[in-house]
Amino acid sequence: MLNYVIKKDISTRVRRILSKIGDFEVVEMSDDVIYIGRKPLINYCQAIIQTLHDNDTAKLLARGSAISRAVDAVEITKNRYLDGVEVKSIKIGTDQFESADGERRNVSNMTIILEKQDK
Repeated sequence: MLNYVIKKDISTRVRRILSKIGDFEVVEMSDDVIYIGRKPLINYCQAIIQTLHDNDTAKLLARGSAISRAVDAVEITKNRYLDGVEVKSIKIGTDQFESADGERRNVSNMTIILEKQDK
């Protein structure tokens, strides 16, 4: 099983240690990407606000049951907190994973890209 380390600024020393272990892949994280999971909805609303404050776009990534939380976070942020934000694109797909018992599972995913509009 391959483990992922998601880190924006990872040191060269840590990168070397992880490469020696062999089961880790370092995935660079972008400033405008928000991974949606199990945290409270308001946390993701705050993350969207902060990301759009620092960047022109925000990219939300969600899988499985977190997809509805991603949609809720976008709608709440657009309707309550920020004016001039539009959904640039929505992409849906399916990821295949192998479970611990060797069975293949399909998991839906969604990517929502938000963009600030010029006023």
